[in-house]
Amino acid sequence: MDKIIITTTNNIEGKKIIEYKDVIFGEVVSGVNLIKDFTAGITNIFGGRSGSYEDELVLARANAINELKQRANNIGANAIVGVKVDYETLGQGGSMLMVTVSGTAVIVQ
Repeated sequence: MDKIIITTTNNIEGKKIIEYKDVIFGEVVSGVNLIKDFTAGITNIFGGRSGSYEDELVLARANAINELKQRANNIGANAIVGVKVDYETLGQGGSMLMVTVSGTAVIVQ
């Protein structure tokens, strides 16, 4: 699964797409807990970056990309082209973070 090529472009330099498999997605919905909300609120008052939210965002994105790779692997693809990452907040007061990663699973040679 680690050998799956992922790119935001529609092709891969030096590789030929020989089969388009399917459009695939990786989704992660992550809750932000009370402690992270509290520390982010303090950061908002005094300024600076919110490490707790940034860490959650990085982890959610990595998990969504891993899910995308797994889905590509499950259908026999060895690459994913045209990858796009989207972020949304959900829930009461935006207390949940949704990361969706999409792309086209392909076979390249």
